[in-house]
Amino acid sequence: MMRPTSLRAAARRIPRQSRGMASSPSTENAQKKAQEYLATAQKLGGQGFEAAQKYGQQGVETAKKMLGPAGEKASTLLGSYKQPLLYNLAVAREILKQVYVAERLQPPTSLSAITNAYSTLWARASNPAYWREVLRNGEWKRIGVYGLEAYGIFKIGEILGRRSLVGYDLH
Repeated sequence: MMRPTSLRAAARRIPRQSRGMASSPSTENAQKKAQEYLATAQKLGGQGFEAAQKYGQQGVETAKKMLGPAGEKASTLLGSYKQPLLYNLAVAREILKQVYVAERLQPPTSLSAITNAYSTLWARASNPAYWREVLRNGEWKRIGVYGLEAYGIFKIGEILGRRSLVGYDLH
């Protein structure tokens, strides 16, 4: 019985044409493109890792300076998790930057854009015909879910602000 590695070695010795896998120009072009994409991905991955190391270390130093002794203690508490955590945060930041650029996201550039958005919301909310249409076509479910999400986010913010799940700590 032959080992899998010896089978691979034997397959490599057989010319491509005799194996039934004749290379065509389109196959060769596809292989070249795949190699180019792989090289690009490796290059970008290396750049991402370098950026993660650079900005991660800068972030740690800045946090230590801002938090003083508490920052030093927090840094030591992370222990061996510090490096992977910083790397993951830096990678997430780079991905968010790429999404921001790809989606052409930008903050509003004028006050008129903001006032226009809020005036549209107010006009719809105060129009009974709009609400009749919402009830008729079933969109009220989606609006209800959005409202519930907004309420939940508000409550989570309240809990974080109080630093307590129930009531305010008055110590």
